[in-house]
Amino acid sequence: MKIKELRIERGLTKVQLAKELGVNKRTILRWEQDMMSMSLKNAVKIAEFFEVSLDELVI
Repeated sequence: MKIKELRIERGLTKVQLAKELGVNKRTILRWEQDMMSMSLKNAVKIAEFFEVSLDELVI
């Protein structure tokens, strides 16, 4: 996943991104480290937040 790259490019902390998405910091960490898969609903939220396609998010 490119979540970490996108987050860093935007100058966001894990806490800030978690707050924006309505999840906790640990969830962001797990997604960034591919330790936990996310629901389609959350993937869409992230893609919309970063203004990228779902393909761009996961490739």
